[in-house]
Amino acid sequence: MSHAEIATERTDESEKRPRGAASSAALGLLIGILAAALGLVPWWISGARLPLQNLWATQVMPGQMPLALLPRSQYEVLTIVALLTTGGAAAGFAIRVWSPVRRRLVTWCAIVGLLLVQVAATVQSFELLGQGLMRGTLAQYYRAGLMAGVICSILAAVVALLLIASKSTVATTIGGGLMAVPFTSWAVEWVVGVVGHTNVPIAVPSIAHWLPAIVVGCALAWCGVRPLGRLAVWVLNLAFLWVIPAVFTAVQSVLGTRVIAGDIPEMVLMGREVLTAALGPDGGAVPTVLLALALGLAGVGIRVIAARRVHSTT
Repeated sequence: MSHAEIATERTDESEKRPRGAASSAALGLLIGILAAALGLVPWWISGARLPLQNLWATQVMPGQMPLALLPRSQYEVLTIVALLTTGGAAAGFAIRVWSPVRRRLVTWCAIVGLLLVQVAATVQSFELLGQGLMRGTLAQYYRAGLMAGVICSILAAVVALLLIASKSTVATTIGGGLMAVPFTSWAVEWVVGVVGHTNVPIAVPSIAHWLPAIVVGCALAWCGVRPLGRLAVWVLNLAFLWVIPAVFTAVQSVLGTRVIAGDIPEMVLMGREVLTAALGPDGGAVPTVLLALALGLAGVGIRVIAARRVHSTT
């Protein structure tokens, strides 16, 4: 090959690299945008009406509330967490399955796309909330509290994306454990959005109770136990399955009551009591943790048997 041909080939390669990088960046951005939208779809198909507000300036019917891209209400805090974090997890899962060559570039572009949608939804819904709430210090505290919750949820969505998109099996498994409960809440919102609050099938609450354990069990089976250091991931994910539902229950109980609304010491005390009860032996976490453990061990056993059969045939 002549020097001229070598120079031409190098020039062609250098031209392809920017194009390939631009294409990967565009796909990453698209993944983030679509995943963020997917996370918000259950709320959108439910009608996307801003929930009734205790501090609304005027008396209105539910159907007269404005359309909001996020459900701004203290009663919908856990729904917001589920909608936003599931979007991040979906983007991470897409990158994990795709496994692009420029993984870091795609991941950061996906984060940008995710933030574009989620920040836009946050701004739009808070603008509506600010226009409709009554004036006063209490309303300002209310908006600030909701804003803090949304910001934390968006940050959690980014963390979920990074963990699940990672090349590391350990990181992805941890991300799956963290997302088991929010994903279940998101799935329930899908059902509610499709059939309505009054037509939810009786089996849905029971399925929602066990679904996080199934998700965690499948993640543990995929992770495996070798090297033995991965047993720490098993302990961590089972702890997530024990603690996260209890935290969700405590938060929902505190924010869902009007009796002590605004009384911070009483709200903290109530939250502590509910959390302690939910973490206790009567809280219902033991059966779900045992189910996840059993599924994980069964999955590992199946993988070992399958590997031995493949080895014996070869």
